Amino acid sequence: MSRLTTKELSFIEDEIRAEEITAKTMNWCASQCEDQDLRKLLEQLAEKHQLKTADLAQYFNRSGIIQ
Repeated sequence: MSRLTTKELSFIEDEIRAEEITAKTMNWCASQCEDQDLRKLLEQLAEKHQLKTADLAQYFNRSGIIQ
């Protein structure tokens, strides 16, 4: 498997960071929400974003694509 370039790694890091910010924003919105159904939905969406970023980080750590 080929190694990623610095530019490619930078792009991936930016995308992961954006996912993390999205999850934090959704959690903040949920904490401000008075509608319980909407709050629960936002919390669930935020959790999905957090799990995706964790999966991506683990993949890149295990893959050997980056050193």
